Amino acid sequence: MDGPTLVTGATGTLGRPLVDRLLAEGTAVRVMSRRPRRADDDRPYAWAVCDLASGEGLRAAVEGAATIVHCATNARNDVATTRRLVDAARRAGGPHLVYISIVGVDRVPFFYYEAKLAAERLVEESGLPWTILRATQFHDLVATMTLAQRRLPVALVPAGLRFQPVEVTEVAGRLAELARDAPAGRVPDMGGPEVRDARDLAASALRAAGRRRRIVPVRLPGKAYRAYRAGGHLAPGRTVGTVTFEEYLERRAKAGRL
Repeated sequence: MDGPTLVTGATGTLGRPLVDRLLAEGTAVRVMSRRPRRADDDRPYAWAVCDLASGEGLRAAVEGAATIVHCATNARNDVATTRRLVDAARRAGGPHLVYISIVGVDRVPFFYYEAKLAAERLVEESGLPWTILRATQFHDLVATMTLAQRRLPVALVPAGLRFQPVEVTEVAGRLAELARDAPAGRVPDMGGPEVRDARDLAASALRAAGRRRRIVPVRLPGKAYRAYRAGGHLAPGRTVGTVTFEEYLERRAKAGRL
């Protein structure tokens, strides 16, 4: 099936570097966004205004697409929007659907993870050719957990938790590869290069931002927290990312973005 690669969530944290990677490889790209294209945007892609939450503009957005990479996400309506996208894709001729998910969605009973798992099942049962990639947490999410606490005299971290942050551009590169290849079903997970204690990561983020805070571990209740403590969201056997958390922080600091 000939046609462009449609990227949902194309203006988001993962969508932006994915579009960059696809364009650099010479792929015809169609960007899906709720907002109109800016007048000064002359990049070589097509633009589809579409609201996945309502379905407005969806038929035109998917029409003729050979591949759809579904990066759009919202904890409140992931299942509904994925179902709507799957239905539209079936009507449009059955493009290859590539879905990005999260490591541990089947092990951690957290509401957002449960929604991602349900969305995975919709993709698997869609009748479309499909590929699903699960990744660990992006560097920027892990850093924001600490750096967003600007008004507190201390930095709070979840006690006993570890994270395996991965560079978003590396995940984008893997998604571009999967979008180019034949449908592969559920592919191996993608994790960052290191499994690190949350307190250690918080200390690195504070140092990079030039802040001095006492780090206070906080023990949280519930099944989801216990599953996190047990490492349900980690992929220690899949440390395929190469960019470390400190390298990410250094780059952001040099760009004045910490």
